Amino acid sequence: MKKAFAILLVLVMGVSFVACGASAGGEVKEPAKVEVGGTEAAEKPAQTEDSAAVQSTETEVSIEETLLVDEGGVKITAKGLRMGGLFGPELKLLIENNSGKDLTVQCRNVSVNGYMVETMMSVDVVNGKKANDSITFMASDLEISGITAIADMELSFHMFTTADWEAYLDTAPIQLKTSIADTYEYAFDDSGEVAYDAGGIKVIIKGLAEDTSIWGPSVVVYIENNTDKAFTVQARDVSVNGFMLDPIFSCDVMPGKKAVDTITFMDTQLEENEIGSIENIELSFRIFDFESWDTIVDTDVVSMAF
Repeated sequence: MKKAFAILLVLVMGVSFVACGASAGGEVKEPAKVEVGGTEAAEKPAQTEDSAAVQSTETEVSIEETLLVDEGGVKITAKGLRMGGLFGPELKLLIENNSGKDLTVQCRNVSVNGYMVETMMSVDVVNGKKANDSITFMASDLEISGITAIADMELSFHMFTTADWEAYLDTAPIQLKTSIADTYEYAFDDSGEVAYDAGGIKVIIKGLAEDTSIWGPSVVVYIENNTDKAFTVQARDVSVNGFMLDPIFSCDVMPGKKAVDTITFMDTQLEENEIGSIENIELSFRIFDFESWDTIVDTDVVSMAF
């Protein structure tokens, strides 16, 4: 949700660009070392191939018209894919509501090419009416994940009554493939320093991006979920140069998916603590069940030097 909030604020300020978290176009400063629980992690050689960069950004991508949902009096049809949206590619939808209730329709738990991505989509549809709307895939998320062409999408829809927000329908995950799905070569860049790797969960520190966020510098984090349950990763007890700070970071990862996200430090907090440049960061990760919020693990302290 932090990216959607950022976009709304940018619009209010009249800024004509989108920037949330780190992007693949910005410089990422790799940590000199990552110490986990006081022990320096073994260095891992960086991969030479950029993640998922096997498809040209100019590749023409399309979808066939596809019925995604036909349940509870609601039909949702994917009509097309537009690559040139203001904030990123847009999946065009036709929503038909014959449920007997006025509904609000949103999308949840979206991934593209196996990476979790942030989206924008919320539409009110009065009973007996139709609506044309779209799901916007945030260009910043695609870029930081190294996605230059969309091969497949997975998502679910959440619907609730518009008047009183009463839950109406949550769909199962829905997969939609594009015209390049059969030829796309999937590649996941897990280069960096391992902060946690156990029980099917992997967290890797990829580096510090100083000039790619409107909020402030960010630590780029790669996460893998090789379990059968969704989880959320957050940072705890975070300090920069010895000063406690409260960064922006919360990442949901569905089963079998990957994510590239950013732990973002607000420029205002850095200034208040007279931090001119980030020299070292200490934190731990809390990983908890997406549904129950039960803690899965609190990692050892992770130390990074830049």
